[in-house]
Amino acid sequence: MKLKRSTFYVLLVMLLSRGITFSQIPVELFAGHERTTMDIMFFKFFKNKQDALKPNRWLFFNRNRASVDYRMTKSKFLPQFGFTEAISYNHEKAKGFAPVFVAQILSWGVFPKAGIQYALIKKNITVFSWMVCETLKNPELDYFILLRYTPKISNTLNLFTQAESLNTLPTLKTENLSFTQRVRIGLELKRYQFGVGADFNQSGNISFINLYNAGGFFRHEF
Repeated sequence: MKLKRSTFYVLLVMLLSRGITFSQIPVELFAGHERTTMDIMFFKFFKNKQDALKPNRWLFFNRNRASVDYRMTKSKFLPQFGFTEAISYNHEKAKGFAPVFVAQILSWGVFPKAGIQYALIKKNITVFSWMVCETLKNPELDYFILLRYTPKISNTLNLFTQAESLNTLPTLKTENLSFTQRVRIGLELKRYQFGVGADFNQSGNISFINLYNAGGFFRHEF
C-alpha cells in the first residue's frame, strides 16, 4: 500500500509540474562533519493562461532532501530521503495566507497533510510558513517556517542568509517530539551561493537526543 501511494503522489507531482514555470531551481549540497545532504527546494506559481504577466493564485512548493551518513553500515546510519510537495490557493485579499495541501513521501511512509500557509516571496526577502496536520489516524502537527534574506553588498555580490525550523508535535503523549533547525550564512554571486551552516535536531519525549551537523554549503540556481 505504501508503494502504491508513493507512486500515486510521484505521478501527481509530475502531472502538476507541467503547468509550472521552472526557472531558478536551487540545488544545495551541504557537507557536514557527520553527513552530506542534498536539498532541492523551490516555490513557483502556476502559469496564468489568461495573463502571462500576472501570477496564478495556485502556488506549488517542492522540496526533495537526501542525506548520507559517513558512519553508515549495513544496518545503521542508513541513507535517508524525503519528498515534500504542497499546493496552496493564494487569493490576493488573504494577504499571504492560504489553505494548503501537503503530501510527504519519507523513507518510512507516505503522509497526506492539510492546513494553513503564509507566503511572502520577494526579490531579496522570503518568508514561508505553514501549520499542517496529518489526515491520518493519530495525526501529527507540523509547524514549518523558512526565512531568507539576501541584501546587496555590491552590484554583483549579495549576502545570503537563511534560517528554517520544522517542529513536529504528535497528538499522542507516548510519541516523540521532534525539532529541527537549519542555518546558512554566506555570499551570493549571480546564481551561486556558498558559505557555512549547521543543522540541529532534538527528538524525544521526557528526555531528548540532541544532534547537529556543521559544515559548508554550495548552492546553484539552475
